[in-house]
Amino acid sequence: MVAHNPMRCEVNFSLPGYTPPDFSTPRLSTAPTATFTPVRRHGVAPEGYHATTVFPEYFQLSPGQWVLAARSRMDCVVVLAEKELLVKEFRNLRQGDLVAVGRSENGEQGIYVHTQGFAGPDQLDDKFAFRSNRTRETSFSIDYDQLYQLLDHERDQGFIVWVLGPAVTFDHDAREAFSRLIKLGYVHALLAGNALATHDLEGSLFETALGQELYHKRAVADGHYHHLDTLNTIRRAGSIQAAIDQELITEGIMHSLVCSGVPYVLAGSIRDDGPLPEIFGDVYQAQDAMRRYTSQATTVIALATQLHTIAAGNMTPSYTLTPQGQVRPVYFYSVDMSEFAVNKLSDRGSLTAKSILTNAQDFMVTLLRGLRERAS
Repeated sequence: MVAHNPMRCEVNFSLPGYTPPDFSTPRLSTAPTATFTPVRRHGVAPEGYHATTVFPEYFQLSPGQWVLAARSRMDCVVVLAEKELLVKEFRNLRQGDLVAVGRSENGEQGIYVHTQGFAGPDQLDDKFAFRSNRTRETSFSIDYDQLYQLLDHERDQGFIVWVLGPAVTFDHDAREAFSRLIKLGYVHALLAGNALATHDLEGSLFETALGQELYHKRAVADGHYHHLDTLNTIRRAGSIQAAIDQELITEGIMHSLVCSGVPYVLAGSIRDDGPLPEIFGDVYQAQDAMRRYTSQATTVIALATQLHTIAAGNMTPSYTLTPQGQVRPVYFYSVDMSEFAVNKLSDRGSLTAKSILTNAQDFMVTLLRGLRERAS
């Protein structure tokens, strides 16, 4: 029996409070109103446009009226539409759109980027300290405990988006664990590519992934055909839903998603086989579909997929609004075996992402076990 550890996280999860900017300070109370310049050509922002970040951003529309840009994402522009601030990609700009201009972010041009809204208690900040970065040697026990609490909260009061690579489908226990998480309500949307869905469906049809047995990892005769036969089978059926209706697919991740009514986006890539009928072959249609769910997300967990993780991370701000209009943080977890992969996300601008260094199979099984233990 494991001895009780009084230091272990036992308290119930609660969202951190948000401290808005103090607009009564001299710097902000005397700031000018923001300037909005019309777009002259579709898809082209005016000179001096303001580019968004991951942080909450306020724009002074009239003296004393500072408005927060909701449903934001980095590297976009802000459009004023009937006193509402819309965050748009450059490609979605239309002639006549009024775009915020100004490169100053401290109020001098009526634009304020608020980076300290969720700042917690001051932490020890020694000039010299060991293990200040996250590496393979970092301990993650507290991260798992906090994640269990967060997911229990978000299951009923948030929107949990998962971004998965195919490694989750290569192991019997990991695949079963994620299917179980779907059924337990911890998955509200899934973002992935052709490979994850294909190898999961292969698991249902052949009990293999890329021709290897899911549990024993033994290669089977002609196993290299299995993923292609899977693609052909689903394409013949017409869709994943049709294959499930025809009882060709009877279990697995995609089966659990469809049967639980959980939406998913499968974004195509230049290297795809097949692909599956549901794949978005147009990259910008895929981006729009992904953003439909990242804009709703309150927690994102990206696992073992570097490119999809960066894509989702760049679409996900550090904050969102509750149905009551309150500002709350968006939690983003990047899980991978590679330090390079998890650090790449922060290098690309997703500064608030938290990393856990482990393999996909161990993470998924550990996560399910911990959630079950909390429920028992």
